[in-house]
Formats: sequence, C-alpha cells, structure tokens
Amino acid sequence: MEKATFAGGCFWCMVKPFDSWDGIHKVTSGYMGGTLENPTYEDVKKGNSGHLEVVEIQFDPAVFSYEQLLEIYWQQIDPTDAGGQFQDRGESYTTAVFVHTEEQREKAVKSKETLEASGKFSKPIVTTIRDAKTFYEAEEYHQDFYKKSPDHYKEDRAQSGRDEFIEKNWK
Repeated sequence: MEKATFAGGCFWCMVKPFDSWDGIHKVTSGYMGGTLENPTYEDVKKGNSGHLEVVEIQFDPAVFSYEQLLEIYWQQIDPTDAGGQFQDRGESYTTAVFVHTEEQREKAVKSKETLEASGKFSKPIVTTIRDAKTFYEAEEYHQDFYKKSPDHYKEDRAQSGRDEFIEKNWK
C-alpha cells in the first residue's frame, strides 16, 4: 500500500473522483503543509496555519498506478489559479501535489511538465510539488461528505464553478 496526497481546493470535492476505483483503499480528507500542530478546520479556514486542505489516498500501486492518480488529479483542478480553487479563495484552497517518495516526485514533475507542454492552458501551471509533511485528518463530519450530505455536496459543487471548468477544459 502507498499514499498519495493532493491539495485541490475544497477537500469535499476531491474525495469522490478518487473514491470509486479498484485499487483505491481509502480517501481521507485532512490538512497538510503548515506549521500548526493538530489544526482544526477553523484554524485552516482562517488561513494562518499554513496548511492546505488535502486528500490522502491509500492505494495499491499494482492495481492503480500513481500516474493514474495524477491524471485524475489534474482533471479536478484549475492548475493555473494561484489564489485558490473556484469559489474557495485563499492559501488553504491552493493546489499542490505532496510527494512521499523520490519516485513520486519524479512522476509528479514529469506529469506537470507534460501538462505544461500540452498547451491546454494559456496561463502558467502554478500547482506546486512539495514534500509531504505530517497529515492531520480532518474532523469526522468532513469525511466522505458527498455520501453523508449528498444534497449539500451537490449544491456546494454546483455553486463552485468546478464542474463547468472541468467540462470546458477536460471533457
């Protein structure tokens, strides 16, 4: 089993795209990248913890590769937006690939370079590739939010503009 960690704006919207594939064992919402130990959602939302909202994915690389995870990841975000993602603004909603190994770093860098070279976006790709730090699991009510509160999830996602962006740029 390996771990992959991605920041893609609101973690509610980042769980479902990874959650239904063979080889993906668990997708957990949480926080990473900052300096505050044991942050709460309120700490992270205020923007003074340095943490980003992330999803940590436990996966079997023999069944579902890290490259496949990266492909799904890029198609969930606007990699050119340095100020957050869609309606969610601020540092805690910015994008990053947190790498756990040197092999993941090499694959993430190659994937980002391939996206940059594709010409898909007219603006520069600003998503960072960072070393994974301590992962702090988000509060229970954030876990599997799309399953626990499907109406709220659909409403929030519809208001965000994420789906329109994905449809325009990735479909």
